[in-house]
Amino acid sequence: MYLDRRRRRQQSQTRRFLFLAIVAGIAYLVIARTDLVRNPLRPPTPTPLLTRTALSYVADAEAFYQEGQLEQAIAAYQEAIAREPENAALYAAVARLLAFRGHTKEAVKQARRAVDLDGRNALYLAVLGMALDWDGQYDEAIAVALRAVDMDPNLAIARAYLAEIYADKGNWNRALEEARAAVRLDDSDVDVHRNLGYVLERQGRYEEAIAAYRRAAEIHPRLGFLYISIGRNYIALGDYDEAIAQFQRAINVAPESADGYDALGWAYVLQRDPERGIVELKKAIEVDPEYPTAWAHLGVAYYMRKNWERAIEAFEKAIDLGIVNEEYYYELGLSYVYLEDCEKGEEWLRRALELNPQSQPALQGLQLCAERAQRKGQ
Repeated sequence: MYLDRRRRRQQSQTRRFLFLAIVAGIAYLVIARTDLVRNPLRPPTPTPLLTRTALSYVADAEAFYQEGQLEQAIAAYQEAIAREPENAALYAAVARLLAFRGHTKEAVKQARRAVDLDGRNALYLAVLGMALDWDGQYDEAIAVALRAVDMDPNLAIARAYLAEIYADKGNWNRALEEARAAVRLDDSDVDVHRNLGYVLERQGRYEEAIAAYRRAAEIHPRLGFLYISIGRNYIALGDYDEAIAQFQRAINVAPESADGYDALGWAYVLQRDPERGIVELKKAIEVDPEYPTAWAHLGVAYYMRKNWERAIEAFEKAIDLGIVNEEYYYELGLSYVYLEDCEKGEEWLRRALELNPQSQPALQGLQLCAERAQRKGQ
């Protein structure tokens, strides 16, 4: 019995020793590895996550650009800028695409930032000149572009942007000279051929312009606005079937852009088919409800249909979005006049006359209102 009690005592001591050893081991782990046993009142330290670099977003932007997805490319460049806010090249790259998408004021802002960061880079100056030109700031645009060319006369894109500005200023000889110089310097650049096409188009040399735009489209077949440029020149030549085919191609390569639908709808309007035009113009507005040109074109289509109420709605939306145009002003004014509201109509007719004092439709509308007032006074 004594041996049994002793044996039981020894077993009990052994169990206590093992228990204390386990407790001590757990205590050590708690002290040494706090990640295994956590204080419920204190949240765990987060595990560091890998973050994307600016370079990875630039790669995305370039891939989107090659696919013609300009809005996505812009967004990717903006993500890259957020990670490298002192990288001038990123601002210049996004400024160019912003101009292409019609965001000209933001394009100027981003291009100025590039030049502020590195004013000795001819490419950044060239892009700023291009953005200023697209924003209608022609005098500053040409001064900046000339600085870029002086800084690097062999930079093809600088010569191309200068050509575009000269064309907008009406200096046809210098425009064509610079455009052809740009092609000689770099025959593989899409903007070089696009700007040659633009210079030729502005001079009324539509067949040559089409050839230049087609060359640009061969270099970058996913840029929808190149097909719009081709189609625009076919309209000038009176070939609506080919123009419509080009606009449809623009839609196929860039269905997320309102430009193609607007161009196609306007082509139908010009063909005196406002019903089909309205269908396409509504698609443009569905894609981009803030696209002013589509609203203006829709106003013309409704005006042709004598749907004065809808015409007023569309024209006023276009004007609210920044459209300034004699025709749209007097057609809006006449729409009110035809609805027997000369008070509102005269306001827009007079605004048309501010842009063109010889605007015959505006003058006729005012005369119509004067005759109505005279009849009422009799």
